[in-house]
Amino acid sequence: MEEKTVKLFDSELKVMDILWKEGDVPAKHVAEVLTGDLGWNKNTTYTLIKRCIKKGAVRRSEPNFMCHALIPKEEVQEAETNELINKIYDGSADKLFAALLNRKKLSAEEIERLKQLVADLE
Repeated sequence: MEEKTVKLFDSELKVMDILWKEGDVPAKHVAEVLTGDLGWNKNTTYTLIKRCIKKGAVRRSEPNFMCHALIPKEEVQEAETNELINKIYDGSADKLFAALLNRKKLSAEEIERLKQLVADLE
């Protein structure tokens, strides 16, 4: 059976980023951070947390409406990268890689790290 990936929107990822960085925190804390960083009101943040709960990305527990991320950041990164490759680069990871490399001049150290990544895949 194929595992279904949770699709999160950019606004929901803002909530998840806090949980990934800080671990389990009360919803009130998430709301305070997003109010300070993005100017969101508390109700907007609570709505997004509830959406994340409904999607199975976050678990709520008491006391204090504690929020816990149920999916790791790496899983979401992989799913988003695969979607980008499929949508924009016709399923070709090497086209994405070439596009990234053509965007800026790489340092010798960055080139060496990339060579090592490729060597590790072989």
